[in-house]
Amino acid sequence: QVQLLESGGEYVQAGGSLRLSCLASGLTFSSYAMGWFRQAPGKEREFVAAISRSGGTTEYPDSVKGRFTISRDNAKSTLYLQMNSLKAEDTAVYFCAADRGRSIISTRAISYDHWGQGTQVTVSS
Repeated sequence: QVQLLESGGEYVQAGGSLRLSCLASGLTFSSYAMGWFRQAPGKEREFVAAISRSGGTTEYPDSVKGRFTISRDNAKSTLYLQMNSLKAEDTAVYFCAADRGRSIISTRAISYDHWGQGTQVTVSS
């Protein structure tokens, strides 16, 4: 079955950096657009980044643009999220997700078919 396994979440001070990874199995990774979402306590799940199947197209919300970079290695079936200049408001559980639909890229959680269990990122101010 499809599994998405996130890793790399840690406790970090504001201004620091982290790189999250998401290892995919049970699917043809290169056939899926991929995304990162996050959810803080008491808040709705929020779009963080998305990447097309080839990796040639990416999208970010204004809240992380210029600080976060999404990338993928199709040979390794792995998705990454490089997070720099972290802020306290970035604290959340981060989820990776896979979209098998026709869209090149999607920012909407409802578009994604498979989800990981999440990894906790805590940024101290």
